Amino acid sequence: MEDGVRRIVLDVLKLRDPPLPELALRLSSMPNVEGVNISLVEIDQNTESVKVAIEGENLDIKQIQEMMKDHGAVIHSIDEVAVGKKIVTI
Repeated sequence: MEDGVRRIVLDVLKLRDPPLPELALRLSSMPNVEGVNISLVEIDQNTESVKVAIEGENLDIKQIQEMMKDHGAVIHSIDEVAVGKKIVTI
């Protein structure tokens, strides 16, 4: 698909392990991913609530969901999606 998903922002609940830098590096190594930003929203004894922003070309959302699941993370919601030739900010 030409001009597919270029940016996605996810609300994620993850286990404390892997640490945020490790999860970001794993996400950034996925095909078509050009950049990853993870922000900590809330933390408790065993879990972290985070916002994950991923940018790239023709991002495969299902593949991203599977990778996160494999690393102890659950996507609560997809909060933003950008498609087309240019990322438009709100």
